[in-house]
Amino acid sequence: MPVSRAAAQGVHDHVSLGNTAMQVHDLRTALAHYRAALALDSTDYEANWRASIALLDEGEQIPDDVKSPQRDSLYARAERLARRAVAADSLGADGHFALAASVGRASLSMGKKARIRRASLIRDEALRTIALNPRHDGAYHILGVWNAEIMRLSGLSRFFAKSLLGAGVFKQASWDAATSHMERAVALDPGRLYHRLELAQIYADRKRYGEARAQLRELLALPDREIMDSTYRREAERLEAKIANKH
Repeated sequence: MPVSRAAAQGVHDHVSLGNTAMQVHDLRTALAHYRAALALDSTDYEANWRASIALLDEGEQIPDDVKSPQRDSLYARAERLARRAVAADSLGADGHFALAASVGRASLSMGKKARIRRASLIRDEALRTIALNPRHDGAYHILGVWNAEIMRLSGLSRFFAKSLLGAGVFKQASWDAATSHMERAVALDPGRLYHRLELAQIYADRKRYGEARAQLRELLALPDREIMDSTYRREAERLEAKIANKH
């Protein structure tokens, strides 16, 4: 059934108010407005992808090393909304980005086999995002992390992924790709702490300690901008201490 003009205006108003709340890190208010928008039109593209991202932000505040059914539920809901966004507009870059990000987060609570099977979807959706918006820094970040996490696996785990599960896409992962994608993310949005933290970690993994320290110095000089930035700052300080005397 077509959405009425009044309902459509209400959807737009709630999404706009949700976006304003996200800018001041008021997740509860933002989600309330996105839910109100979706109650008026469950197929609205922007309401779905923005609600998905807000749920991911909420879940990220619960540490990954703690078992949390609440966090897992948030990530699962985020994935459902992202899939609905892509169904509503397959040419919208942000919907594909939300799907890549939410599948990645939702996979954290799954077993190794499930995570490996879903890895191709994460990569495909990030690449689709970039095809639609070549300047989407978040998608480059996802690709950088995707490559780095595969390269951090043990040789046996990579063999398991490639051979036993037929995940041939894993053969395309490399440290060079991890580095270039994350460097691109930093170039597109140099003020985002998360990009610089992950790039510093990749440099450290590659024993490029001077470059890692340079990224951490840049990060620590930046102002907080996003809801998780205080956490990223603490992680940067720990990494800086860890590699302080490495050359």
